[in-house]
Amino acid sequence: MRNKSKLHSYQYFKLIKAIIIILTLILTLQLVPAIAQSNQFAPVDIDGRQVFQVSSTKEKSARERAEIISKILQEAVRAENEPEIKVKKGNNIAEIQVGENAQFTVIANDVVPGKSPNEQADIWVKQIREKIRIARQERSGEFIRNTLILSLMLVVLTIALHWVLGKVWDILHRQISPLVTSEDAPDQNQQQKSLNILLKATLILTRTALWASVILYITNLFPLTRQWSFDIARSIWSSLTSPIFKDFTVTGVLVLIGFFLGLIILSGVVTNILRSRILQLLRISQGAQEVIAIIFKYTLISIGSIILLQIFGIDLSSLAILASALGVGIGFGFQDIAKNFGSGLVLLFERPIQVGDFIEVGKYMGTVEHIGARSVVIRTLDRVSIIVPNSRFLENEVINWSHRNPISRIHIPVGVSYNADVNIVKKVLLEAAKKHSEVLSIPQSQVFFTGLGDSSLDFELLVWIDAPSHQISIKSDLYFIIEATLKKHNIEIPFPQRDLHLRSGDLPVKLSPELEQALLRYSQQQNGKG
Repeated sequence: MRNKSKLHSYQYFKLIKAIIIILTLILTLQLVPAIAQSNQFAPVDIDGRQVFQVSSTKEKSARERAEIISKILQEAVRAENEPEIKVKKGNNIAEIQVGENAQFTVIANDVVPGKSPNEQADIWVKQIREKIRIARQERSGEFIRNTLILSLMLVVLTIALHWVLGKVWDILHRQISPLVTSEDAPDQNQQQKSLNILLKATLILTRTALWASVILYITNLFPLTRQWSFDIARSIWSSLTSPIFKDFTVTGVLVLIGFFLGLIILSGVVTNILRSRILQLLRISQGAQEVIAIIFKYTLISIGSIILLQIFGIDLSSLAILASALGVGIGFGFQDIAKNFGSGLVLLFERPIQVGDFIEVGKYMGTVEHIGARSVVIRTLDRVSIIVPNSRFLENEVINWSHRNPISRIHIPVGVSYNADVNIVKKVLLEAAKKHSEVLSIPQSQVFFTGLGDSSLDFELLVWIDAPSHQISIKSDLYFIIEATLKKHNIEIPFPQRDLHLRSGDLPVKLSPELEQALLRYSQQQNGKG
């Protein structure tokens, strides 16, 4: 029960993560209209500090106007003496004069609701004077010295916080790991790996956010670096909010992709909860549970995708051309993928194999762990995962030891000496079968006398088992028992025998006269020495 609760806690943990992603994306989506609206105005800044925003005119865009006004105000900051700033008021337009030669206008589109151009100009003048005063003050030697000291202290504090975050995350990992992982779960290693990746990712993001915040704060302390930061941020923001096709911006596309990722994660979590909390209560087979779960997951993803595309204003009828193009592409370039996908549907509905079945396909033998859209995962007796394409299960012969009924019969061939009593041999083999706990008593075991071999009397013991995945270990155990029992009854296990017949006669080798003379002389020398 404890391990199941751990597994369910892990599933709820993933569900919470998916919900957070979805809520974040929804919040981002709500900001998209505001982003589009902000493209109609451009900020005027002094040393990277925004003063006000201006709109576009017929002659110039909002950004071009903002750059011109910003340049005028920046020159006023660098002037030896602070320039005089005043307003020239008109009927529907006002001019702001900075110094003697520089000036810019305030038009009706720049005015906030409820204000006239003259009133808006007075407000801007007050803001300009305040920002110029601050900008000139920040160029003093005392301000720069104090800011450098503050920046150094912030860097040291950030290094300390960076180290503390690592220690805190280690403590969180030790406390959370037992709660969200199950030792008995089949994907326990995957759970632990996913948890480690999630915690490391959050640690990296937290540290990155910490350093980014500190660096951004320090750059905003100095006028020059603040201006650079403002220009870079404005360029990035302009790139992200510029349309790339039709009405879609880069941020809109990223939000849509994020929604799809969140939908896939949420679908997987809901499917896991359905499989573990609801389908198990129905007491249906594991294979049927897997079929229902997979169909539910892909249905949820399909419906969610259609809803997302409609929310983002994409005409689904326009996707017909894309579907036709994909059909042609699948026909030529993705034949194997389409074949495996179609085979996967046949496997799910026809169910010749199911999750948990012990099967033999080609040279591989193992238990089916997962039936996917493209492939089947088989866990072999060596605990190795073999990924087999779905089409192989329809094109080739597959031995399913667990199909409908897991009871199966295994064959144990045995050979004994010709001196053995065949009735005793039969009794010994049946006795060995009864000694094994995994051999079924019903149906009864049998012994067949299969033939008279070259060196042995050949028998075959047939036993029934209900655990096909244990057949190799059962065969091994039976051979141990049979060998010991045969020795106990003094029954020999023969080995192959061969008779060798030699015929007498002359060697079919004739020596040359020279060799005969040499051998004769050598023989005489040996006799003389003797």
